[in-house]
Amino acid sequence: MKQILLIEDDVSFSNMLKKFMERHEYAVDVSYTLLNATQLLKKKDYDLVFTDLRLPDGDGIALLKQLKENNSPTPVVLMTSYAEVSTAVQAMKQGAFDYISKPFNPNEVLEVISNALEIKTSETPTQTQKATTPKKANSNTDFVTGISAASKTLTEYIHLVAPTNISVLITGESGTGKEVVAKNIHLQSTRKEQPFVAVDCGAIPKEIASSEFFGHKKGSFTGAINDKIGHFESANGGTLFLDEVGNLSYENQIQLLRALQERKIKPIGSSTEIQVDIRLITATNEDLLEAVEKGNFREDLYHRLNEFSIKVPNLKDRNDDLILYADFFLNKANQQLNKSVVGFSKEVLTIFQNYNWPGNLRELSNVIKRATLLTPTDVIEKIALPSELFQAPKPKTAPTNFSTKENEKDLIISALHEADNNKTQAAKLLNITRKTLYNKMKLYSLN
Repeated sequence: MKQILLIEDDVSFSNMLKKFMERHEYAVDVSYTLLNATQLLKKKDYDLVFTDLRLPDGDGIALLKQLKENNSPTPVVLMTSYAEVSTAVQAMKQGAFDYISKPFNPNEVLEVISNALEIKTSETPTQTQKATTPKKANSNTDFVTGISAASKTLTEYIHLVAPTNISVLITGESGTGKEVVAKNIHLQSTRKEQPFVAVDCGAIPKEIASSEFFGHKKGSFTGAINDKIGHFESANGGTLFLDEVGNLSYENQIQLLRALQERKIKPIGSSTEIQVDIRLITATNEDLLEAVEKGNFREDLYHRLNEFSIKVPNLKDRNDDLILYADFFLNKANQQLNKSVVGFSKEVLTIFQNYNWPGNLRELSNVIKRATLLTPTDVIEKIALPSELFQAPKPKTAPTNFSTKENEKDLIISALHEADNNKTQAAKLLNITRKTLYNKMKLYSLN
């Protein structure tokens, strides 16, 4: 029977947690102070230490440091409140196995204990390294399980729909991580061992979309110098993810609908149909229902894609997750840039919390990567941040008279400049769809 030391000064809570662990066949000793816990650790070898971050005579991090100084292999899991997440993340950098935020559900407790004891048993370098990184779902290294209400709902929806073959439409602003969500659905599905093929529909010219989706035979048209396998066939047995699906031309929408209905494709220049078995996930940052009403998107295709919808929340709507994501992107930046920055100053964390993050996770990732590159010390300071993060945001109003042909080009240039060349934000300023903006830019030869 595995031995656990539970350190928690709340008597009623510790008794409840002790009984819960014992019901799942763990032997549990309880300590209410850091001093008593230190004495117990000298007398007995424990498989796991489960400690509150704040204790009457110290904190869990002090105990963690003590164990590490003594080269103890016992994993330490911290219990924290939401407000202490940033401290807990720093504790993980000092060797804590994991942390769990109060209030937590029983399944979370059991999962953390199970993972910690597994690491304790095997003690391989690879697993120890994994223990110091933020929580992720399965092998999707870009997915961070958040603690905010919005993130918990997102995770719940993913768990709910992933095992099915239902088509999923993922919506959300640019930069919120829609493709990461799509990949996580795939990795939690029965198709996880099969291909995950991601396609950016906005980058495919309508003239070659059929070839891209369904493939072609050599010599079927000018430039077809070899046989080509299309995205549908590449994803056969797995998941096909179509990003920015609203950018497909009306003709391409018809072709996509036919392929989804018949589950058969025919490469250009071929007389043979190929049976395909795919799970379709699509994403858009546009309002497809509005596009349907305007006649720009087929209603039958919309309903085929939208058997289940998931909206990925903005970063500002999951503020409780900000420190988790910041630490995740910092670890990633350290790996990419061969740096060893430990964390963020309190001033930087305050700036992060007060900023609106219009570019969502993508903007946060870029800001942290830049700051990591510019930081010569262990901690990222304010000086390494771009100035817009701590300046008052400019009020943004939509330009008027956009339909006037004489000033159309100037308004587009102005909107792009105002939005720092972010097409989605510029389209919002102009009160038009992103697809319309791209068409106008092409008309006026704007790159």
